[in-house]
Amino acid sequence: MKIVTWNVNGLKAITRKGSLDEVLKYDVVMLQEIRTSDLPLDLLFSGLAIESFSAKKKGYSGVMTLTRYKPINVIKGLNVEEFDEEGRVLTLEFEKLFLINSYFPRAGDELKRLDFKIKFDKTVEEFMMKLRERKPVIICGDFNAVRDRKDSSFWDEREPALTPQEREWLNHVINDLGFIDAYKLVNPNKNEFTWRSYRFKWKAMRIDYCLVSSELKNEIKNCEVLKIEGSDHYPLLLELNIESP
Repeated sequence: MKIVTWNVNGLKAITRKGSLDEVLKYDVVMLQEIRTSDLPLDLLFSGLAIESFSAKKKGYSGVMTLTRYKPINVIKGLNVEEFDEEGRVLTLEFEKLFLINSYFPRAGDELKRLDFKIKFDKTVEEFMMKLRERKPVIICGDFNAVRDRKDSSFWDEREPALTPQEREWLNHVINDLGFIDAYKLVNPNKNEFTWRSYRFKWKAMRIDYCLVSSELKNEIKNCEVLKIEGSDHYPLLLELNIESP
């Protein structure tokens, strides 16, 4: 099974550029920052099952998951209004596992939303650990955080995604809760970035992840950054040794 996660920086824009077609061949496609509640005709006729969760605010945030497999259940949001009105989490339940598509908030300029971000992090943690009591969990998306210095082309701990608080939580999930950073498992000595700034060419970070609960560690076959243009993010591909979820 092949899963792609991609912050498309606008679904309509990425569709116009033709870049989205390059990932529709995969089994599951998780999109973040779709910024719309409308579905392009290309997707409606793609033959894929489509689930989306848009923000209340027009042209903002939103997530969408396209899949070749029909889910048993779909969970929109975290049941917390301040997060759910921004359309940030979409979960599909399958027979063998849960797939969580998540667009984590940015800590904001001057870290004005850092407290909001950390509260969101902890709420997501509680949510996915409850799901994990029932079956394995895979959470993919734009986490808007790095793990360490190797994951950024620059370093300033007052910058969003680089703060100690954001890094501490992400590493806690991996080191303490038993989730596997699939990219690092497959590429332990490789450093690539998944986001780069349009404005400041020297700014780039690895902030997009697929975290896989340890029960599925032996099923991780591959994880790689796909150099597909069209957004300020690159897609991340996760391949598992299972035929269907």
